[in-house]
Amino acid sequence: MAVAGIAAPSVAAANTPAATDTNRPTAVQALDDTYYQDAMGKSGPELKAALHTIISDQTKVSYDEVWDALKSTDEDPDNSSNVILLYSGRSQSKDASGGNSDDWNREHVWAKSHGDFGTATGPGTDLHHLRPTNVTVNSIRGNKDFDNGGQDVPDAPGNRTDDDSFEPRDQVKGDVARMILYMAVRYDGDDGFADLEPNDNVDNGSAPNIGRLSVLKEWSAEDPPDAFEKNRNQVIYDSFQHNRNPFIDHPEWVDSIWK
Repeated sequence: MAVAGIAAPSVAAANTPAATDTNRPTAVQALDDTYYQDAMGKSGPELKAALHTIISDQTKVSYDEVWDALKSTDEDPDNSSNVILLYSGRSQSKDASGGNSDDWNREHVWAKSHGDFGTATGPGTDLHHLRPTNVTVNSIRGNKDFDNGGQDVPDAPGNRTDDDSFEPRDQVKGDVARMILYMAVRYDGDDGFADLEPNDNVDNGSAPNIGRLSVLKEWSAEDPPDAFEKNRNQVIYDSFQHNRNPFIDHPEWVDSIWK
């Protein structure tokens, strides 16, 4: 476990009056003193390297275990029987998972063909970029890079796509960006998998790259982490992988690493 012996600050604790007292640390401040302590004060390549070391200490899950994990990480806060689908925003029964067109399945936000890691335990099962999505919408996204523009996606208001890119709805643009950038830091070519790196291209094919970086940076700035995204990060940390997406805790680190 990444932080043996260190109590994980809870999201709920951060929202209590005591946690907002200037004499008490917030959840993120507590993490800075423990989980992120080796990254504090760094920037650029040094920050990326430090974060890689920190978040690489994780418990891995299998591809089959992802099904049940997503039922916890993406649970609808207003209906514990449902999950929220990433692109459509629809609340759907946890039991409606599978391969039918109206089911939800496991979307690799960093498309698994970009680096050819498939569903291998590691990048292919990393919960920080696996999300429940409608089967049909998932198929439309396919392995396209991310960019602005295109035609409306049926049954997924706010999403657009063209031949070589996909634009998610505004409410999750930052989520998508931070998931992609997490993957670029976590999988750096030193664990038997490809070195995943964002670039400013589209139509990257099977190369271990996804674009467009300039657009992803804009999305991260325009759509900061919300309560759902923060809770998801905490659930993964507490209950499954015991590592975190640092760009949810510190969105400013995006510009520090990718100038």
